[in-house]
Amino acid sequence: MPDTLPVVLILLTSAVLAVALFRALRLPAMLAYFLVGLALGPHTFGILPDSETNRELAQFGVVFLMFSIGLEFSLPQLYAMRRIVLGLGGAQVAITMIIVMAVCLLIGTHWQAAFVIGAALAMSSTAIVSKMLAERLELNSRHGRLAIGVLLFQDIAVVPMLVLIPALATDTGNLVNMLGISLLKAAVMLMILFAFGKSVVTPWFSLVARQRSRELIVMNVLMVTLMLAFATKAAGLSYALGAFIAGMLISETRYRYQVESDIAPFRDILLGLFFVTVGMLLNLKELASNVLLVLGLVLVFVLIKGTLVALLSRAFKVEPGVAIRVGMTLAQAGEFSFVILALGAERGLLSGQALQVVLAASLLSMVLAPFIIQRSESVAARFARSYGHNRRKQLRDIEDVSRQLTDHVIICGYGRSGQYLGRFLNEEHIPFIALDIDPSRVQEAAAAGEHVMYGDAGRRVVLEAAGGARAKALIISYHDVPSAMKILHVVQDNYPQLPVIVRTIDDTHMEAFREAGATEVVPEALEGSLMLASHALMLLGVPLNRVVKRIRLFREERYKLFRGFFHGATDAQREASDKHQPRMHSMVLTASAYAIGKRVMDIGLQSHGVEVKSIRRQNHKGIEPTSDERLAEGDVLVLLGTPEDLLGAEKVLLTGR
Repeated sequence: MPDTLPVVLILLTSAVLAVALFRALRLPAMLAYFLVGLALGPHTFGILPDSETNRELAQFGVVFLMFSIGLEFSLPQLYAMRRIVLGLGGAQVAITMIIVMAVCLLIGTHWQAAFVIGAALAMSSTAIVSKMLAERLELNSRHGRLAIGVLLFQDIAVVPMLVLIPALATDTGNLVNMLGISLLKAAVMLMILFAFGKSVVTPWFSLVARQRSRELIVMNVLMVTLMLAFATKAAGLSYALGAFIAGMLISETRYRYQVESDIAPFRDILLGLFFVTVGMLLNLKELASNVLLVLGLVLVFVLIKGTLVALLSRAFKVEPGVAIRVGMTLAQAGEFSFVILALGAERGLLSGQALQVVLAASLLSMVLAPFIIQRSESVAARFARSYGHNRRKQLRDIEDVSRQLTDHVIICGYGRSGQYLGRFLNEEHIPFIALDIDPSRVQEAAAAGEHVMYGDAGRRVVLEAAGGARAKALIISYHDVPSAMKILHVVQDNYPQLPVIVRTIDDTHMEAFREAGATEVVPEALEGSLMLASHALMLLGVPLNRVVKRIRLFREERYKLFRGFFHGATDAQREASDKHQPRMHSMVLTASAYAIGKRVMDIGLQSHGVEVKSIRRQNHKGIEPTSDERLAEGDVLVLLGTPEDLLGAEKVLLTGR
């Protein structure tokens, strides 16, 4: 213990610092674990011993990674995307392996090692690609869906590879028989487990869940996963195959999402340890003597793989610009590349210079991947004129619709909430234009005559085409914090006078959204609680007018736009004429306005029956007005009053009369 604890502390401290640094640099945490393994491994400082125990423990990271893949595996999803997954994905993996193996054989590599290298380089990084696509709001784009489909096939293809590689390492002369036996074992085990596993797993998980103990659920997941991993290992296969099957079985139960969240910490920590052990395989001295070879391999590998994926996409009738983006998105190696390389090294199929060069090249390709993906749009527009033309056509289509609109509402996202909102606006004869990045939804809604256009509202040119300068409000109708923040920053930089309403699930991010410039934030959980409370109070015999009053008072306290909105109105007067109802109005102080430089209290708007609810300023968003606040050019005043009073107040602010 005295010798072990310092090593563990050094490992933990190094991992925490490295992961924190890489997170701050917006790089994958996996690369940080590689760096820790490289620095502390036997080829550098020698702090971490390359022992059999460490390698066995690290294998459980792969076990839980495969468990997560199985948990997310969906036969209906596979069937729906079969053309992309089986067609494009299958062709990409097969042809990449053939090309890499051919090159390896030409330079004298043994064919088993060539198979391992080909299988490793055929993989791409699910973590990097999915993260980049999500951050850029491109998961539902054409190239995003194609990339995810190919990645899905790669995840599936890993399973037979993990079966085949141990078979390739056997000493028996009849390799074909060994491969056949291994595949037969895997097929029989899959059939037995799927035939009887579901009927056992579902009631067993229901029994465990009824105990209402989280630690029991976690222990149960660990037990089932490791039990199946042990079963496949005992059958002469790999731990990972059993974990994959366990994930698939549990994915068919209703406990899938609970299990996924509970198992995530174990998976991430053990997977980090696995990548540390992979980093320990790297030898800096060998890499230094082969640095030009590594750099050359990275360049050739990324170019060939990206070009191959783009050409295959074109063969599947994908337009040129999208094909280029798919190729650039999938041009790197992936997490499973290291799983395959580590397994090949463990079985003695790959070692020495070949292992070092391929490991380093795979790692470097993943470091470059985020930068390549970020440049994919501009490269596609440069080399595929039709792609740039299509993007410009999208903007022209949005402009053609928005050109007819003034004082309209821009709805970002046209899912269920966006569509309900659109119906309310139609009822009030308020014009709107909706932007969405789901092509099928846009196509169906547009066919029904809705003003719905394909476009990312987080891009300045899209908001400009949608008439952001002429719009009366912008509403973010979907829950996605990074996307909403991106839109808010674009609006504040270009249209600071435009009020923005943001939908969110709960009140966790309310203040952050307001600081970013949101005029109002509407949490679903809060509104659901208010509706629940109102129904409960009425069922308990509380009079309707008292229920409405309590809900109104709560909203006035929670939402600044509701504060004072019904001043002077009683419950019985709720249906009064519109012209007597107070409303919100945004007004920009131009350079010649009388109110510039004057305090709010000196202008005397309250004597005109108008209240200044807030002041929106470029560098100070959402200022709560005080009596001493001096107004400046470009300020956007959010006023509350009746239409008649607002006209008088606007005149006073501009002319002083």
